[in-house]
Amino acid sequence: MPRKLLHISASPRDTQSHSRRAGKQFVARLLQQGGIAVIRRDLGTEPPPTLDAAFMNANLAHEDSRSEADRAALAYSDMLLAELIAADLIVIDTPMHNFTVPAVLKAWIDYVVRPHRSFGFSPQGKVPLLKDRPVRIITACGGRFTGPYPQQDFFTPYLRYVFGVIGLIDLDFLLLEQMTRPESQVTAVGLAAEWTERQLAGITGAVRNTTSLLAKS
Repeated sequence: MPRKLLHISASPRDTQSHSRRAGKQFVARLLQQGGIAVIRRDLGTEPPPTLDAAFMNANLAHEDSRSEADRAALAYSDMLLAELIAADLIVIDTPMHNFTVPAVLKAWIDYVVRPHRSFGFSPQGKVPLLKDRPVRIITACGGRFTGPYPQQDFFTPYLRYVFGVIGLIDLDFLLLEQMTRPESQVTAVGLAAEWTERQLAGITGAVRNTTSLLAKS
């Protein structure tokens, strides 16, 4: 059975998007390994609907008390969760908007980080309910987050924390900075290629182990 790769893109731009380009190249290299089926979720061209009262009320209701209307309100979220749960590997390519995740990616997160579905509760706090698997995140931004006068990065720590809540801790990031500058765009090509090659061997082994764990669960 082929391993499943969930590929999420969040940029509203198409061919002009640096994150999309790097993500597409990374996924292409993964597919060259063979035995991988892709689940595609393009949040940039098909943005998630805004969370409304119907979703929030249904999400907080106990499973046994949900009405047909509640289940209908949760259907889109259930579909996104099924894609996530089925994946052996997740690749996210996204811009960084105002130091953090873009609105469409935040909406996707809000649909999949759900009580009693992707996390539970204990006296010590929230308990992850999902199996860990590799999550590789490629982001492009116009600002600088290293070197002199760096901007604050809320993107990376937020994703590490929120994915950790549901059980995804095997995260690795490729940060492409100052992409409004032509020289940085040239440098980014080499950085993305080096990062991709470093990831391949580690991902292959991690995905093989994850697949084995999922088969036993």
